[in-house]
Amino acid sequence: MEKRFQKSINILITGPESTGKSDMASYLASKFNGELLPEYAREYLEAKGPQYTYEDVISIAKEQLIRRNDLMSKPGIHFFDTDLLVCRIWLEHVFGQCPHWIIKESESHLFSHIFLMNIDLPWQEDPLREHPHQREELFKKYEKALVNSNRPYSLISGLGEQRLQLASSIIEEIIDQEKNKL
Repeated sequence: MEKRFQKSINILITGPESTGKSDMASYLASKFNGELLPEYAREYLEAKGPQYTYEDVISIAKEQLIRRNDLMSKPGIHFFDTDLLVCRIWLEHVFGQCPHWIIKESESHLFSHIFLMNIDLPWQEDPLREHPHQREELFKKYEKALVNSNRPYSLISGLGEQRLQLASSIIEEIIDQEKNKL
């Protein structure tokens, strides 16, 4: 009889704009029959428009947190297309400040594993993207935040199938580890 895990496995996909986060999260959720939590910022800004304020980003963070916590309370494998680390870096980069509660949440050890998406994909234009020439700078901020918070992460690089296979193989290892704990 196949062992099944009864707790949740939570995988965060994060990184700068135009690094394939949404595509990767959707692909992995489909491949591993998991649940996907989409990026709330996109939903919010598509409804409101691309101009935003500091308070808008705070509202986005609050709703993303509510949705994240709701999904994490359920058993199964979950894929998160961004989390509060994105809001933190966004606030610090654009507004030069970030509330302590977002910093604290962005450093939490709630995720089973984190994928930091590399900037090796070509930039894709999108009305909600705004930093095509600052990708390396932003990538370094993500990497530094993950290293400083001592959370488990993998750098996901490569194009097309290579990128998908790298992420898939890591997920397979995580699932095997969880099954072996039973």
